This record gives sequence, C-alpha cells and structure tokens, in this order.
Amino acid sequence: MKIQRAMLFTAMGLALVACQSQTTQAPVPAKTPAVASAVPATAADADAFVAAVNVKAKVDYPEQTAAAWLAVTYITPDSQLIAAKSNQRALAELKTNVEKATAFDGVSLSADTARALKLLKLSTAMPAPKDPLKLARMTTLASKLEGDYGAGKYCRNGETGDQCRDLGKLSEVLAKHQSYDAQLDAWQGWHNQARGMRGDYQEFAGLINEGAKEIGFADAGEMWRSGYDMSPAEFAVEADRLWAQVKPLYDQLHCYVRGQLKHKYGEKGAVGKMIPAHLTGNMWAQQWGNIYDLIEPYPGVSSLDVNSALQQGRDRDYAAQLQAAGTVGEAEKVEIGRRADLVYAKKMAHRAEDFYVSLGMPKLPGSFWNNAQFIQPRDRDVVCHASAWDMNYAGDVRIKMCIAPTEVDLTTIYHELGHVYYYLAYNRLPPLFQSGAHDGFHEAIGDTTVLSLTPKYLHSVGLIAAPKQNYKAVINGQMKLALDKVAFLPFGKMIDQWRWGVFSGSIPPDHYNQAWWELRAKYQGVAPALARSEQDFDPGAKYHVPANTPYTRYFLAAILQFQFQKALCQAAGQTGALHECSIYGNQEAGRRYWAMLQKGASQPWQTTLKELTGSEQMDASAILDYFSPLLTWLEEKNQGQSCGFGG
Repeated sequence: MKIQRAMLFTAMGLALVACQSQTTQAPVPAKTPAVASAVPATAADADAFVAAVNVKAKVDYPEQTAAAWLAVTYITPDSQLIAAKSNQRALAELKTNVEKATAFDGVSLSADTARALKLLKLSTAMPAPKDPLKLARMTTLASKLEGDYGAGKYCRNGETGDQCRDLGKLSEVLAKHQSYDAQLDAWQGWHNQARGMRGDYQEFAGLINEGAKEIGFADAGEMWRSGYDMSPAEFAVEADRLWAQVKPLYDQLHCYVRGQLKHKYGEKGAVGKMIPAHLTGNMWAQQWGNIYDLIEPYPGVSSLDVNSALQQGRDRDYAAQLQAAGTVGEAEKVEIGRRADLVYAKKMAHRAEDFYVSLGMPKLPGSFWNNAQFIQPRDRDVVCHASAWDMNYAGDVRIKMCIAPTEVDLTTIYHELGHVYYYLAYNRLPPLFQSGAHDGFHEAIGDTTVLSLTPKYLHSVGLIAAPKQNYKAVINGQMKLALDKVAFLPFGKMIDQWRWGVFSGSIPPDHYNQAWWELRAKYQGVAPALARSEQDFDPGAKYHVPANTPYTRYFLAAILQFQFQKALCQAAGQTGALHECSIYGNQEAGRRYWAMLQKGASQPWQTTLKELTGSEQMDASAILDYFSPLLTWLEEKNQGQSCGFGG
C-alpha cells in the first residue's frame, strides 16, 4: 500500500480541500475589511476578515488547483511556469493575509474566529518570504523539483528515450525481486537520478525557512510542528512517545525479516545488522509487502494472492475487447490493451467506492469518473505518485494515479478515496475549516478501511479463495499486513526528523546524505548495500522531499487507523479479535465515521478524537492489540537470534 499523498502548496493549505455539487461561486466581497489602521481592531472586524478570506478562497481555488493539476499530469516547462506563477500569487496573498491577521492578536475573539486565524497562519507548508523576487524563486524551485521527480528516469550506458526506465519500471524490478544484482542496479539507478536536485533543494529549504522566520517561527520545522493543537516541543515529545510504544513490535519484525533475507541471499542479505535497502521489495524500504512470498510463515496455508486475481481480471477484459475487435494489427492491440487497462482500473476504483457506500456514504459524483487520472498516459510525463484532489469546492473531486492490477494499487485506491470522502463530508464548512482534524487524520481515513480488507472480505468480493480459519492462516495474514503497516512506522517518522534537522541547521548541507542514512539506520535498521556520499541526494529520491510534503502525518495515521478501527468495530458490535473485524456494510460504524469526518478542522483534534474513540490522546495500544498473535509468534521465532540494530 502506498501511503504517500501529493499535496498542493497553495495559500489555502496542505490538504486538497473539499467539494460538493454547486453551480455558482460565491462573489468576491466588494472590499476586505480594514484591519490595519489607527482604530483598534475589534472582534467584529476579525469576524468580517475571516469571512472575506473564506469567500475569496472559493473564488481563487479553482485556478490554483487547475494549474497544479496540469503541472503534474502534463509535465512541461510551460505547465511548470503556469503552476509556479499561480502558486506565487496565492502565497503572496496568504502572506498578506497572515500579516493582516496579526492586527487581532490580543483581541477577545469567538472560538471559531480565533481558530480560523490560527489555521490561516499555518495553512501552508511553504511560507512565503516577503521579498517578491525570493517568493518568485521559491515557487519556481517548487515546481521544478516536483517536475524533476515526475520526469526522472534511469538510463544505463547507451540507453536513450524509451529504453530508459521510470520509477514504475524500476519499482517492478524490486517488487518482483529479480536477481540481487538487478535489484541493486534498479535501486541505485533511481537514487542516482536525484543527485541533480541537491542544489535546488538546499536553496528552496533556505527560502521557506526565511518565510517561516518572518511570521514568528524559529524555522520551518517549528512551523510544521505547530499545527497540532499543542506546542511544537510538546508535539515532538508526543511523536517520540508513540514511536516508543510500537518500537518493540517493529524490532521483532525487523529481526525476523533480516534473518529470512540472509537465508535467501546469504551474507548479501544483510549489511551488518541492517537490512539492505534494495531487498525489501520497495524503492524506499518503507513497506515490505512485496517480499511476503519470500518470508511467508506457513507457505501454502490460505492463499492471500490478490495480485493474481486482479491480473486475471484485467486479462479477461483485454481478451473480451480483443475478441470483439476481430482481426487487428499490433498497433491496434496496444490500443486495445490501453482501453482494457483503463476499464479495469475504473473497476478497481468502483470496488473501493462500494466499500464507502456500504457504510452509508454517498456515491462519487459522475465527474470523478470522467476527470480522474486512472492510468499512466503514453504520450507525456506525469507524476504517477497517487494523490487525491478537490479542484473547485464544487464537486470536481479526483484521484491521480497510474493504476496497475496489483494489490498495492487496489489498497492505494481505498486510501485515496478516504481523502475524497473526507472532502465530501466537511464540504459544508468554511474553507479555512476544510481540512483534517490534524493532517494525520486525513491520511488515516482510507487506511482504516484497508484494515477491513480481511481475508473474509477479500473472498466475498472474489479476490481470494475461501480463507482457512486456523492459527497458521492467522499468522500468515498478520505477517502480510505487518510488512506494510508495521514496517512503515519508523520510515513515517524519520523523513521529517531529517527535514527538521535541515530546517534548524543541525543537519548542514554538506551532511545531507550522511544524516539521511544515519536516521534510516537509527529508526529503520536499513542501509544501502553500496557506499553513498555527499555527491548523492538520496532524500530527493522520495517524492515528499522534492514535493515539500510534511511526512509525520503518515506516521500519525499509521497509529490512528488502528485506534479508529477499534472504535468503529465496537460501534459495529464486533466482539471478536480486532484483526478479524471488518466494518464493511455496517451502517452504524459508517454513521459514526461520517460524523467525525464532518467536523473537519473546526475544533481541536483532541475533541474530535474523543467523540469517536472516547479518548483525547493518540494511543498505539490498538496496533499492539491487533498484532498480538504475530508479536508472540515473532518472539518465539527470534529466540536465540542476535536481534537489534542499534536504533
């Protein structure tokens, strides 16, 4: 499962915000209330200012999202220029509004207005410098970095054009765990292509740091940590507390997987006590589900091979279309294959939509099926990294993916539709409240539904055979999920640990790569099999770094989804083991979930969390509860092993 999500860096925030059918836009106010004058500002002035900002957002947002959409679905210098200029205007306006908002500091305000002003100040991960030339440079760099990532290819000696491989093709080599050398070549090829981003990123980080300092933060990292209804220092402690809760489970999984890789690859299966980064089935070693077949605890017990069913479904569509076309040439076969890819990708999306509808949520609007990017185009470069979008506050919601008939992409669709349904749920709120309770909530919604894709559910929709109900089948199922969910936890935390250090200056530019791998060793116990140097910029090989998307949200989501699932299963009347629960089709669970989604960012996340779970504190105990059978099994299997990696 891909947890990653592209974020639009507009003035209106980190999340691509909500939508609902609406045929007209709110008019631009005749004038913005004056807030900087000799007359002291009042609560009424603040209310009027916030109202004006919300109205203007509805007018400007469609242009901003359209420009950003073009920049990632039609990657050209022209589209990057348009996106950069649109973003420049948006950020400049945000900067002005943030400055105006300071007029209300110290004024006694209503709770809603005070919260709206706070969210306004924190509504971008890319705070703008005051200097117009620096702002223009920052937005140009932002578009260029994301475009460079999307257009990245690895060309071996003598290869040109179509011979070069993009991220999708390189990732296939790792996912299918071809030979050791082929995997290492693909891994190195993708990471090496990021070298050219290093200088641009250094300059970009300095510019957003300058913007953050100008609005009162020590650096951009402190600003990012301020968006959680607690102080930045308190939030850092909270993130460490949550990691401490789950680290024992991760350590046991790491120990077992490292042992199995050494069994397959010999001494090449480890780098000291570390797992080689290129042997996990994933380009960033962030999730290890693709190597499940190498380490399956009980081979042959209750097949969980969803990939085969999906590929067979796509192939049936292709065969049916080919038969209907009659005798055709090779070029026509290619086009028929493309149509089959699109048809089946939409079928996968409909399957995910069905899950949400079964909970009582609405069907997706017709425009979704017409406007989304479902498969990778053949005629242009695009950013295939999956993302969810609201284009206009008026019902044009989309996902952007390059869907293949794989389990990874199927679960990614469930994840991205979680964002889309969050947009739909909080659409009635003013734009400044149209976001998640905190950003981890937004990422957790779809991942919570993925927890309900139990073997029983997968069998009910025809993707696996009837699952066996025994201890060995349970351990297999838990291992398969843990390779994605548990393996991800330290990766989810360390990305921003690196960026916080970059922003604060504790990680200087001449130690970018060294610090990156030190953190990966500390948190993940993962290392490169080949020496990396400061000529490399391996952070740039991960989308969220060049795209400037904060990443701690994914770590928080990995915790929250289990906490949400436990509460929803209780609402559904589930009394068995947590890992056996699926809320599919349960209207009461859906009602509770929808009620939470509707709150958006209108109140502190602690209040929203308590309304669903009964607790105001994020808590990883549910993930330990969920994987308790596997943890016991791992501890038994790892007895006598030299576990630990120094993290």
